[in-house]
Amino acid sequence: HVQLVESGGGSVQAGGSLRLSCVASGYTSELCSMGWFRQAPGREREGVASIASGDGSAIYADSVKGRFTISQDSAKNTVNLQMNSLKPEDSAMYYCAIGRCGSWWSGSDNVWGQGTQVTVS
Repeated sequence: HVQLVESGGGSVQAGGSLRLSCVASGYTSELCSMGWFRQAPGREREGVASIASGDGSAIYADSVKGRFTISQDSAKNTVNLQMNSLKPEDSAMYYCAIGRCGSWWSGSDNVWGQGTQVTVS
């Protein structure tokens, strides 16, 4: 079965940077989008960034454009999220997710990691 193992996260001051990584295993080629959602207390889970395994094309939420960069290392089945210029409103639990290219941002069919906490003060 599909497994996602996340690392990174932590606490940082506003304006700082963090890097999240997610290693995937046990998945098939139909799960062609991978990336990150986040959820803050009292708020709905929202997509942050995704990357397509085929052509490496990336999509970002408007709130993180220009500050976050998603990348992949196909040989290591790893996706990374470099987060720069962090703001307090970026504080949330960040979840790695893998799913079908056409439905990843809806979250309905994704496989999820356990989550890693990001706190910006």
